[in-house]
Amino acid sequence: MITLCGITLSNYYNKVKLVLLEKGIPFTEERVSTGSKDEAVLAATPLGKVPFIRVDGQTLCESQVINDYLEAAYPEPPLLPADPLAAAKVRELCTFVDLHLELVARELYGQAFFGGSTSEDTKERVKKQLTKNIAGFKRLAKFAPYLAGETFTLADCSGWVSLPLVGMASKSVLGEDLLAAAGIDWKSYARLIGERPSAKKVNADRKADQAAKG
Repeated sequence: MITLCGITLSNYYNKVKLVLLEKGIPFTEERVSTGSKDEAVLAATPLGKVPFIRVDGQTLCESQVINDYLEAAYPEPPLLPADPLAAAKVRELCTFVDLHLELVARELYGQAFFGGSTSEDTKERVKKQLTKNIAGFKRLAKFAPYLAGETFTLADCSGWVSLPLVGMASKSVLGEDLLAAAGIDWKSYARLIGERPSAKKVNADRKADQAAKG
């Protein structure tokens, strides 16, 4: 049995949870806050980041590494194409979403979602980098209707949890939804993925946790 460790507020936790649900893999959940200094947690995720999983007496961290493991260990239903190059193109999209969009926009989250503030220098730098990176992403993403084409893949597990954050954070802090400004209709895309049973479960669990915390 796999144990998924982390918090439902984390988009990367939900990225892994989406794969587990899509594949019908039995799993349990264990609440572990990000940034934990507990030695047992650091032994599993040395930077204190979530998510991580416990499986067969071992642990594994980093969301994309976990998803690649799940795809290899539970190949049905497939979330990667059989063709190696096509599979690599899906992973390319995952990398663009995670590293070149979400990680850059993350500097805005404190102000956008948690009542913090962002310096003008940071805003200017993030806007410049995001604008450049979104243009690059747009060259790769197909939205036909999924990120990699006609089939739901691991790229959508990254895209669905993170593209809305990029759009909302840039709108809130920079005054402009940089994804929409680049012609990317992420809202329609998010609604499409959101109709999947796995996505409905992820959303329902996240909302229930938030409601419970009051």
